[in-house]
Amino acid sequence: MKRKSKLQSIILSLLLLLFTLVPQSALTVNAAAGGDMAVHFLDVGQGNAILVQSGGQNLLYDGGDQSHADQVVSYLQQQNVETIDYMISSHYDEDHLGGLVKCLNSFNVSNVLGSDYVHTSNLFNTFMNTATANAIIVQYPSVGDTFDFGTGSFTVLAPDGISQNSNDNSVVIKLENGSNSFIFTGDAEETSEQDMISTGMNLDCDVLSVGHHGSASSTTWDFLEATSPSYAVISCGVNNQYNHPSAETMGRLSDMEIPVFRTDKQGTIIAVSDGTTISWSQDPCNDYSSGDAVQSQQETAAASEQIQAQEQEQVQEPAQEENYGTMVWIPATGEKYHSIPNCGRMNPDTARQVTQSEAEAMGYGPCSKCF
Repeated sequence: MKRKSKLQSIILSLLLLLFTLVPQSALTVNAAAGGDMAVHFLDVGQGNAILVQSGGQNLLYDGGDQSHADQVVSYLQQQNVETIDYMISSHYDEDHLGGLVKCLNSFNVSNVLGSDYVHTSNLFNTFMNTATANAIIVQYPSVGDTFDFGTGSFTVLAPDGISQNSNDNSVVIKLENGSNSFIFTGDAEETSEQDMISTGMNLDCDVLSVGHHGSASSTTWDFLEATSPSYAVISCGVNNQYNHPSAETMGRLSDMEIPVFRTDKQGTIIAVSDGTTISWSQDPCNDYSSGDAVQSQQETAAASEQIQAQEQEQVQEPAQEENYGTMVWIPATGEKYHSIPNCGRMNPDTARQVTQSEAEAMGYGPCSKCF
């Protein structure tokens, strides 16, 4: 069994190497080996579309806008998709829903999951009518509902209730394969993020699909602390009119040293989980610039200099360091305690100071960066 697993890993590595050498439109990545799960973050411009393949099953989370519908269908066909076992519309904004209508007409679709609210657009009506025409009843899952999928499963994290804000109605899921996990957030904003945190569910993940294309209204300090992702993926368009991703969001990702992938810089990005480790079709670009590149570069540089100056100040003030003694800082959310309130891995505005023994008694562990 070990020899077979090693052979599968070698084959997977060769496939991912091939991805960097062959045009994306000509490459098919399969996840049929063992417990492999392939997650494709499609480049659909200023939109969102994620294809997941595992154990012979397919899941499509959002489909981009109408102008990219043909591209999404073509990509799925290249990946040998015939049946979409789960189609999930995070919410009903055009840049997420547009491509799903054509997918309903192009593939056999077993299950459609969506958010239980009515959008005022003609596209929403077309989507619902197309589902009905294909004898599909749209399901409205509740928080905590879990669905088996391929070699793993996915659990619904949001929305907990319906909001006047369409973005906060986004169906958020946590996809798990062995010890690996991914969170897809659609356009969920701060209110939804806080609702997810308040449930007490385990939000920790390896990969976070950043909410609302990197908008400043999403990916708050608290949510990043709760999810603690090893990687972040941002789906947004080149030179988009909204200047996504925002400087605020990119600053938080940079401060927390989270490696970043971006479809506007790298095109379609593929992650393959074997249940233990995640392999990528390319390295993170780690481009923390915002949509307004010049402004964000200045802001990022200034923020970096400020952090370095603050860290130097802490080093240069031994008397103040002595005052810390056994005192540490803990965040409003998260599981780590810190030696200083501004180490870059917590929100200093919501931090409070307790003794180290108190922090450990509450279940906190030391931050790997500042301890």
